[in-house]
Order: sequence, then structure tokens, then C-alpha cells
Amino acid sequence: MEGKTMATTRSSDFEHAIHSANIWLKAVAEALGTDDRHLAHRVLRTWLHTLRDRLTVDTSAHLAAQLPELLRGAYYDGWTPSAVPIKYDVDGYVNRFVQEARVDAEDVPEMAAAVTTVVRGHVSPGTLESALKQLPNDICALLLQPA
Repeated sequence: MEGKTMATTRSSDFEHAIHSANIWLKAVAEALGTDDRHLAHRVLRTWLHTLRDRLTVDTSAHLAAQLPELLRGAYYDGWTPSAVPIKYDVDGYVNRFVQEARVDAEDVPEMAAAVTTVVRGHVSPGTLESALKQLPNDICALLLQPA
């Protein structure tokens, strides 16, 4: 009987993790104006990675703590803490976004701004702003433009 209770609890925890991630993905898809959840996932994941790699380890970990559990896994996937922050300018940012998200360069500003708006709405006040302060002005401006 005890084992059954543990299995139910674990299943419930896992379902909650999936539900939380889906809330974020749905919000990103809506912000992008698409029903394509795969596109929304690629764009969100790319946004997270391109931001993560420009941040210090401490700031990156602080931001990650605000993410749903499953998205936190995507956030840390492929991360090399000893190699950050990686210095790149806005062109480097756009090029990386294009490669990872498999989108057109002209779509990056609108997509990046849309995800910024979604993330801001889902993390504690000040969390995103603290991270954005570490970015060069041109990348920050790209992320903060009206979506």
C-alpha cells in the first residue's frame, strides 16, 4: 500500500512538471502567433540558451531557479559553466538564434521580444531585469523591443 502512495505522488509531481512546462510553451506559441508547439519549444529553448551563455554562472543559476522543472533541464542542456559568459554581439546573437531555432534572421527580433515578454510574465519581478543588465546594449534592445 505504501509503495502505491509513493508512485501516485511521483506521478502527480511529474504531471505537474509537464503541466507547468506546457503553460509556458502555450504562452510562447500564442505570443508567436502559432499553433506549432515544436516551433514554440525551439524558440523558447534557443532564447534560454542565448541568454544563459551571456550570463555569469550565478545569474544564470538564479534565472534557472525560476523556470519550470522540465524547462530547467532544457536550459542547462549543453551548458558549459566554465566557458561562460560567451561574448558575442547582436549579429552573433541573431546568427546563433537562426541556427538553433531554425528560423529566418528577419524573424529573430520579433520572436526574441515575444519570448522576453512571456518570460517576464512568468518569473519573479526583477529576475529577468537583473539578467538583462549583463547583456550588451544592442542585444538587450533586441530582446526588449515591442513584441
